[in-house]
Amino acid sequence: CGPGVERIADEVAELLPEARVALVTSDTLNTPEKIADFVVAAEEGLVDVIIGTQLVTKGYHFPELTLVGVVDADLGLEGGDLRAGERTYQQIAQVAGRAGRGEKPGEVLIQTRHPDAAVMTALAAGDRDAFYAAESQARREVGAPPFGRWAAIIVSSEDEAEARDAARAIGAAKPDLPDVMILGPAPAPMALLRGRYRYRLLINARRSAELQRVIREWLNRFDFPASVRVSVDIDPYSFV
Repeated sequence: CGPGVERIADEVAELLPEARVALVTSDTLNTPEKIADFVVAAEEGLVDVIIGTQLVTKGYHFPELTLVGVVDADLGLEGGDLRAGERTYQQIAQVAGRAGRGEKPGEVLIQTRHPDAAVMTALAAGDRDAFYAAESQARREVGAPPFGRWAAIIVSSEDEAEARDAARAIGAAKPDLPDVMILGPAPAPMALLRGRYRYRLLINARRSAELQRVIREWLNRFDFPASVRVSVDIDPYSFV
């Protein structure tokens, strides 16, 4: 899960005991007044080191900020999400843009275990077009949007066996179509959410496929009890 901001703050305090550190998270800046106080302190040079979550990327302008470090920058690439590269690029490019916004030049350091990944090489080169080309090719190869269509069927229940059996029943009755590929069922990446066990099937189809009709006719065969929920997401932004 990566190092927490509190742990990093402790290490910074040991290495730079004189530094004035601001911890920026949804817990520490949980009111408009606290956010305003932090922004004023940073703008007036009363903060030496800012440590935070993605909250620090939200459009703040700190003219004196000259160094940005991104810790475990590739964690988002390891979840199996088809849009992981896109989101990782957006987030890192956004936080990198905080450095050097004033008269002083800025520098960005990115910690990664995958330096050869397309998203990392593009970020290092500052080449958005290179990332777009690599991401487009990767999506084309697997039929991901915009070159194909994806859908997720999530089956959930408070009883794990009930959710699993319902998902297996759906999977066993999957249609056999030349332009549709169906994967699963398998436990969803977030296998337990709000007390419900979740199983997932993924559907990949050509753009020409009538995906909604296929899924509707497929699922209409089943009459599960109210304790079982079946949800469908076409071209989901997140696959968790």
